[in-house]
This record gives sequence, structure tokens and C-alpha cells, in this order.
Amino acid sequence: MQGGSSGIVYGGLKYQARCIADVRADAGSTTFLAGTLSLKEENEVHLIRLLPGENELVCDGLFYHPNEIWDLKSCPFDHRLFSTVYTSGEGYGASIWKIPELYGQSNSPQLEELFKLDEHMAKIRCVLWWPLGKHDKLISIDDRNIFLWNIDPSNKSAKVISQGSADMLPNLRGGAWDPHNHNAVAAITESSLHFWDLRSMKRSNAIEHAHIRDVDYNPKKQNIIATAEDELGIRLWDLRMLKHPVKDLPGHSHWTWAARHNPEYDELILSAGTDSAVNLWLAEVRTDDSRPESPSGSPNRQEEPLLHSYTDYEDSIYGIAWSSHDPSLFASLSYDGRVVLESVKPYLQRK
Repeated sequence: MQGGSSGIVYGGLKYQARCIADVRADAGSTTFLAGTLSLKEENEVHLIRLLPGENELVCDGLFYHPNEIWDLKSCPFDHRLFSTVYTSGEGYGASIWKIPELYGQSNSPQLEELFKLDEHMAKIRCVLWWPLGKHDKLISIDDRNIFLWNIDPSNKSAKVISQGSADMLPNLRGGAWDPHNHNAVAAITESSLHFWDLRSMKRSNAIEHAHIRDVDYNPKKQNIIATAEDELGIRLWDLRMLKHPVKDLPGHSHWTWAARHNPEYDELILSAGTDSAVNLWLAEVRTDDSRPESPSGSPNRQEEPLLHSYTDYEDSIYGIAWSSHDPSLFASLSYDGRVVLESVKPYLQRK
């Protein structure tokens, strides 16, 4: 089913943008962070909140950020902490920031930079927080390495405790941390997806010959991941049997850039693409050990898995985020800085 948008639009971003994140630690409201990507102007981080009982997104805080923001993640255990990866004339960097007390003021004071992740010599790609609960570790990924940090926000300190090298692999591009196992991380390269054991900092398994843009672990089902791929759309995998995907979804008419499992309804998946669309999928995956792999190499394709396509955008969609506070809601961010909040409640009864 295709159609336009009936969502709530936030028009506060003045510049181009790629990054939006759900503020998981804010248990009281649907809240997102969005960061801009302006080459010439001073960039901004917006704290965006849905007013309870109203169809309006408001700015709870606008903070100046000195550089272009290429990656933004909200801390899952403290709603005032977040990370950014940024670029400037001097190269790439990553920092952990603290939002000041706002007291209802949208014209907000300056962000506090708690510490930099400054051990990187190569181009930093992303920062990963462990998704579930408080954890004193942080992961950062650059072109050639994965770093595991011990962090202490209260003392504004971070220390590298281990490092894994990509060795002969192509450049690393991103990754995801397994919510079911804090010792497992998936790292994307230019032509494959590799799984790392953080205890040994060694690669444990891989999906080869895949041009993957994004990877996401299913938060409700162990061993299930989704990948967003250039040519093949969205593929669902069982980590115990990686020879073939367990399901293929068509993806987008151009590059499929991002895929996200719903935090509560594990069969719902969002995808975003450079075709200026956000797609909502219904993808049931069986996780019983008796399920055989496809002998022909062709995955199990579900009939009409596309529930809805949101197409009322004028630019590529790089950022999507489900709301942890209300899993029937998600926010999307197009490159022109347009944030739209949508509800998937009309499609939940089809699960």
C-alpha cells in the first residue's frame, strides 16, 4: 500500500540533516534528538518532544554543535547524554555530550562536552551504546578498528580497554551491538558483515559478498538481524545459519539506507531509502531450530509484506527511529531537515 503522509511535521531544522535518535531513557514522553549537517553554518542538535494528548512536535532544547554531525546516538540509561561523530577541517572526531538542565527554556545553554573518544587515527564511523540498561562500556568504530571503551560520565572520563583490527578486511562503515549479548557486535564493511566477540576482539562469523548499508538486531528475538542492502533490499538472517537469509523484503526503488525493528512488535520493520520513501513491513520469522535452510539459496519470500509506504518527502531519507515510549510511533528525517512523526496503529491489527 502506498500513500502520502498524514504525520506530524517538525519544521525547526534549518539545515540539511541525516541523524535522528530516539531518547530511550526518557520514560515519560516520546522524545527524539536530531543533528544537522551544514558545511558553512554552525550546526545544531534539536531535542524534539511530542506534546502529550496533542498533535504537535515541540523543541525542548536547541543546542549549537561546532561541526557537521554524521552519527548521533542517545544514551539508553541517561536522557541527558548522547554521542556524536563529526567532521571538520581537521578530520573526524567523536564526543560524548551532556544536555544542561533546561527548565522549559527552548533557547538553551551550551552543551557540555564530557569527553572525546580521541584514540582514533582513521576516519570514525559510529559510536554504539549497549541498547539495554546501564552499561559502563562504549564501542566506537573507525575505518580500520573497533574500540571498546570503559566510560565514567560522572567523572568525565573514557579509557580504551581493548581494540580489534580489521586487518585485511575492506574499510569498516558502521555496526550494531547485540542487545541479547553485550559481548557481540556486528560490523559492516564495504562488501560484507562481520561478527566480533568483544572478549577476544576476534571475528567469529561473517556474511560475505553483501553490499550492506545498515544492520539491526531484533530486540525481542535472539539471533535475528535485519540488513539493508544496495541491490537486494532488506534481508533477515538467523545468526545460527548464515548460509542463506531466512527472508527477503524488496526494499526500495533506489538504495535502501536503513532498517529498524520495532522495539515491541518484533515483526514490524521500518526501512528508509534514497527514493524519498519510508516503508513499513510485516515480516514474520520463525526461530525454531528445526527450520531448514533454503536448499536452492533462494530465501523464504512472504506474500505482500509491505504494509504501507510513506512517500510524502522531497529528499532522501537517511534517519528513522521508533519511539521507545510509544512503539506505535516513529520519526523520520529527510536530508532537507524535515522531521515527520507517524503512527502505525492502523496496521497493528494486521499483525
